[in-house]
Amino acid sequence: MKIGVFVKQVPAKDAPLAIAEVGGWIREADIGFETNEPDGFALEEALRLKEKHGGEVIAVSMGPERVKQTIKEALAKGADRGIHISDNEFFKLDPLGSARSLAAAIQGENFDLILTGLQSDDQGFGQTGVLLAELLGRPHATIIMQIEVNDGRMKLKRELEAGWFQWVELPLPAVITIQSGINKPRYATLKGIMAAKKKEILTVERASLGIADSRTQQVERIYVPQKTKQTEFITGSPKEIAAKLLEKLRHEARVL
Repeated sequence: MKIGVFVKQVPAKDAPLAIAEVGGWIREADIGFETNEPDGFALEEALRLKEKHGGEVIAVSMGPERVKQTIKEALAKGADRGIHISDNEFFKLDPLGSARSLAAAIQGENFDLILTGLQSDDQGFGQTGVLLAELLGRPHATIIMQIEVNDGRMKLKRELEAGWFQWVELPLPAVITIQSGINKPRYATLKGIMAAKKKEILTVERASLGIADSRTQQVERIYVPQKTKQTEFITGSPKEIAAKLLEKLRHEARVL
């Protein structure tokens, strides 16, 4: 089974984010980056499928040169090779632009299965995996918590709301998005880290893919919300206070 895993590099959770002067993104110079957490679960699931059914796992990531570190971490954990879609301004892409770029970069791979995390920790759109499936013309399922593969088909457990689950079946090839918590991601071993140095990372310039930069949506401004607070004492009898409080919650706070 040939499995493609799309892993995104995002700002570290404890990184002190500072907004760039233009307000469209963050200043990257002084912060650390890490693998997007949901994508880590997707990578682990791909490695488990490889161990059970054989084949290879290819880690794919898009971004500037620093993104190769995320690919190398995937290789150290057991992925067989990597594909780096090089683009210094990938953060300007909307989910459709990202999906188009990813689809174009993997045209010659013919993956049996593509795994992505449910959403990214930085922008959290949760759309790229589904759009990728549509562009590739493949069946897809989201929020997957369990995968069973047998005779060219998959039985998948989807997480719904309020503790409910749904079982669906898909033929291969397919695209699925993985929910966090589906497994326990492994750590890279020293042997894996050493082996990763010899594994191939193919670099593809996104500009060479011929994908137009037209966007269906864009981030106008990133800013830190202003913190405001106001204290007001309500006087009167308990009945009057309750009535006034209800009125304020309904018409001023708009929480009722």
